[in-house]
Amino acid sequence: MASLWDDLDSLVNSPSSFSAKNGERGTIKPKASFDAEEDALALKDAIEGIGTKEKILIDILTGRSNAQRQLICKAYEEATGRTLQKDLKGDTSGDFEDVLVALITPPADYDCHEVMQAIKGAGTKDSTLIEIFASRSNQQIKAIRDSFFKETEKQLSDELEDEVSGDFSKALLLLAEGNRDEETTVDTEKAREDAKTLYSAGEKKWGTDESKFIDILCKGSIPQLRQTLVEYKNVSGKTLQQSIEGEMSGELEELLVAVVKCVKSIPAYFAERLHESMKGGGTDESILNRIMVSRSEIDLLDIRAEFKKLYEHSLLSAIESDLSGEYGDCMKAICGGDD
Repeated sequence: MASLWDDLDSLVNSPSSFSAKNGERGTIKPKASFDAEEDALALKDAIEGIGTKEKILIDILTGRSNAQRQLICKAYEEATGRTLQKDLKGDTSGDFEDVLVALITPPADYDCHEVMQAIKGAGTKDSTLIEIFASRSNQQIKAIRDSFFKETEKQLSDELEDEVSGDFSKALLLLAEGNRDEETTVDTEKAREDAKTLYSAGEKKWGTDESKFIDILCKGSIPQLRQTLVEYKNVSGKTLQQSIEGEMSGELEELLVAVVKCVKSIPAYFAERLHESMKGGGTDESILNRIMVSRSEIDLLDIRAEFKKLYEHSLLSAIESDLSGEYGDCMKAICGGDD
């Protein structure tokens, strides 16, 4: 498995999902001859009839873009006086309900709700926070912050600060600012310097200087960091990921490894997360829903390609063998084709 993350050869010039245009590599595209009123009425009939017609719900909600689903929600409320969300919650249940509600939620609000879920209750779900803040662009993070403030009238950073501590907190809060450098030109000299700084702060030193890792990895631009990963391997003979895994532990390690993976390849990072959510005894539906829905219009085609490369079977076949019923059908529809 390590082999994927150790290969840095094509890294510097390969495209990054951070800068992906919405829609280009997604499995879900806007429907061409789209009619929100018509869809709203079809959903109303499917929900109000005897026994909900799940297939209609799936076909409509996975066959439209999120922007179109927002228009359907509006038309639905105008036609029925009720919100589509409330009716879906009243008429479906479990994982199937969760994924349908996720589909009709605007992306920033959906991410925001996932963050809120992760920080409320006993024990913060750090892995959710790590996944979201390591993989989202500045623009997406700012949208999450706005959504959070709109819903809670609190600043996201303040809430996070109450929940997490130590170096992990420092790194997470930096990412949650959404101020990662966006410079596209690479300064090779600086990358070399940063690589040496990281090497001196970790491998070369007794005890690790975490602050250097946090500073460089949570602020640098993606192209610059890619070059730094290449330079680091030249300096140290190991990949930066291997050094972080050897030098650190706990949440900070998990976060910085996720950042390094996302710098390299967001689709490969998500392919790995999807695989972990389905392997072994039982499925982690919350991870599965979040990745499938939130990447469906961004880079799910690339995630599928990476999944196939890594595990020698397709994402679709993994979903088919792992999930059943309407929930499985809905996930297969979001996944799109086979690879």
